[in-house]
Amino acid sequence: MKRRNHLCLIVTTMGTLFLLMVVLYGSINSQQLETSGLKPDYRLLGRPLYKLDINWPKYPELFSGEVFGVAVNQYAGVVYVAQRGETVPKVLVFTTDGEFLQAWNTSTLEMPHGIFLADAATNPTVWVTDVGNGPYGHSIKQYSPSGKLLQVLGSMGEAGSGVNPLQFDQPAEIFVHSSGEIYIVDGDGGINNRLIKLSKDLEVQWMHGEKGQGLAQFYIPHSVAVDNYQRVWVADRGNKRIQVFNSVTGDWLGTWGSCFNEDAPYSVRLTPDQKYFVVVQLNTNQISLLEAPPVGVIGQCQVVSVIQLAEDVKPHLVDLDLKTGALYVAEIGAQQAQKFTPFSLGTGFLQDG
Repeated sequence: MKRRNHLCLIVTTMGTLFLLMVVLYGSINSQQLETSGLKPDYRLLGRPLYKLDINWPKYPELFSGEVFGVAVNQYAGVVYVAQRGETVPKVLVFTTDGEFLQAWNTSTLEMPHGIFLADAATNPTVWVTDVGNGPYGHSIKQYSPSGKLLQVLGSMGEAGSGVNPLQFDQPAEIFVHSSGEIYIVDGDGGINNRLIKLSKDLEVQWMHGEKGQGLAQFYIPHSVAVDNYQRVWVADRGNKRIQVFNSVTGDWLGTWGSCFNEDAPYSVRLTPDQKYFVVVQLNTNQISLLEAPPVGVIGQCQVVSVIQLAEDVKPHLVDLDLKTGALYVAEIGAQQAQKFTPFSLGTGFLQDG
């Protein structure tokens, strides 16, 4: 009897110590967050795949406008952040470690919306969609890494729906494939509701351009990404769905809608291993990871993990570091960009080789 009581006492004591350790760890973790100036204002639901890097960037006070987009050069270790505001620099440049490098004080950008880093390995350039209504708006611009304007797609300052020459009306996002082919979703609430594919030589290859709820029709197409299996994924924001197309022919392949009953998808990107889609829902303040379907099968969307952000953070567009798998999120409401890192760096998210 005494031996049994002794064992019970040991078990109870160990259990109490374990609970104290859990409470102490949580307290220390919260203190670290508060000391860094950030609050523990997010929750992980489902499989925990990402965690917040509270040390990125090192000088968050540099964000001075509404942050709309992010783009990562995984080879140079550089992150470009697009923001809006009358007197703010339109692009801020940080390292992936959080150091501030420079600001673009270019006068050729009015209201940046989407931003994309192309040809990262050999000749990196930064593409920015401009939804402004002034003399530089309704266009897509290509810049050097230091912010020098290289070329313009579309007729600056002229909203339109032409394809020869190209005219845009509030173009939302651009995706430049490694082949040099370009995919554009146009527009962000304007007269156009189009998905356009251009060749490397800027010739129109195919286009879907009808407004509506039917197959291959759009209502505010907002984000576009291309996977490794000749499939184009479009966040059809106004219709609360993602539509899928063959990148070569433009043929419609399928639709995902069941995951977006509460809020529309605003951004769509793939993890480096092509296993998950990262999808942002602005109004519910969520970043969801969806299981990517195998080749030849679209099926129904399956949510694997959710990062639930605090109220009014308003995540808008995302990008991923294709070397480390780190996720960068542009947040309009919080007026900041944040970095999330995979729980297991080097396993599951990284590209082979």
